[in-house]
Amino acid sequence: MLRKLVILSVFAGTSASIPIVYQSNPQMIENLLKSTVTAKPDSEAQAQPDVNLASVPDKPAPPLPTGRKVVVTADGRGHFSSTFKLNGRQVDGMIDTGATLVAVNTSTARRIGLSLNPSDFNREVNTANGTIKAAVVMIDRLQIGSITVNDVQAIVLDDKALRTNLIGMSFLNRLGKFQAENGTLLLAQ
Repeated sequence: MLRKLVILSVFAGTSASIPIVYQSNPQMIENLLKSTVTAKPDSEAQAQPDVNLASVPDKPAPPLPTGRKVVVTADGRGHFSSTFKLNGRQVDGMIDTGATLVAVNTSTARRIGLSLNPSDFNREVNTANGTIKAAVVMIDRLQIGSITVNDVQAIVLDDKALRTNLIGMSFLNRLGKFQAENGTLLLAQ
């Protein structure tokens, strides 16, 4: 009985050490594996590609993202104001679920690299202050915290018509979830 126990423990110890030996010297294990395979004729060996039977990556694969979340706290007036990045430039704005599109003023549009001509303001939009002219644009990248959305449709309004940049549904609808609760707004991608 003791003999069987000793043999079993030697076998278990050897089996457990194979991965450690492989990591320290993978070439030795591959040579052992190749030497146990019976030799094939040269013509057949040339036809078969050289296959690496066992490999360990240098670095472990990064875990897959499970989603990104950002929580925005309401200000004293109950608005969800925050700092965003539009095309890599930091911009203050307010999340507005009542706005169909992201809306920026002309000053912000220039700062984020959008060049507009007067002829681009060819759309009429209804705002709380009446109907005004606007330009429809695409923002390459809109970020808030760890959340990034590319190619977001937006409108540009005159500075007098829009003092605060609005992050509207053209951004929010591209998220996995957005939910307001107890004075906070959860955004999840």
